[in-house]
Amino acid sequence: QVQLVESGGGWVQVGGSLRLSCAASGLKFSNYAMGWFRRPPGKKREFVAGIRWSGGSTSYSDSVKDRFTVSSDNVKNTVYLQMNSLKPEDTAVYYCAADSTYSYRYAGSYDYWGQGTQVTVSS
Repeated sequence: QVQLVESGGGWVQVGGSLRLSCAASGLKFSNYAMGWFRRPPGKKREFVAGIRWSGGSTSYSDSVKDRFTVSSDNVKNTVYLQMNSLKPEDTAVYYCAADSTYSYRYAGSYDYWGQGTQVTVSS
């Protein structure tokens, strides 16, 4: 049984930082890329960042590039999203997901999703 469990969300002031974690189990990790998506209030889900378990190549949306960093710990089977210089527009529910097609940005290609964790950035 595949499980993706996010943690680390919360409330932070503008300019602050948070680190999200996604603990994965039940996957053959070398077969997947992992993505972070978010759904801002009243908006569609959007791609944030992605990483391959094998090789560690990454991809970012333009809105978070240079502020967010995605990484993985292949021993702990955990993917992280380090979020710095947070802005009010980063407020959203953040989801991690596993993709066997390595498409990164297309949510429809992802096979498994976590339950999400709320991030609120307040001014």
